[in-house]
Amino acid sequence: MIKSLTVYHYPRCSTCKKALAFLREKGIPFEEVDISVTPPSRDELRAMIERRGGIRPLFNTSGQRYREGGFSEKVEHMSVEEAVVALAQDGMLVKRPFVLAGEHGLVGFKPEQWEVLASA
Repeated sequence: MIKSLTVYHYPRCSTCKKALAFLREKGIPFEEVDISVTPPSRDELRAMIERRGGIRPLFNTSGQRYREGGFSEKVEHMSVEEAVVALAQDGMLVKRPFVLAGEHGLVGFKPEQWEVLASA
């Protein structure tokens, strides 16, 4: 059973609000971290890359910083370490919400995927 989660989120993000409401509804304890103030650590990002099988799923491809930084062209050619550095420096580049829980790594919010937290 998961004792508590750390959820990196952006307070003004409607998807993040839905994810937090889901956790509350399921009675899953969690700690909220504003991703724009405190991005996930490099170690957390590396762990998520390992769980998600690549760097692309970690990028907030619909975000302004992603577009402004030209990441759509860069991501294909980035090493894991280059991606980790970029994501750790700017939490607004990270797809959110972002949750590491045991062997589970969740980015974005799809209720059917988040159900694993309720049964873990």
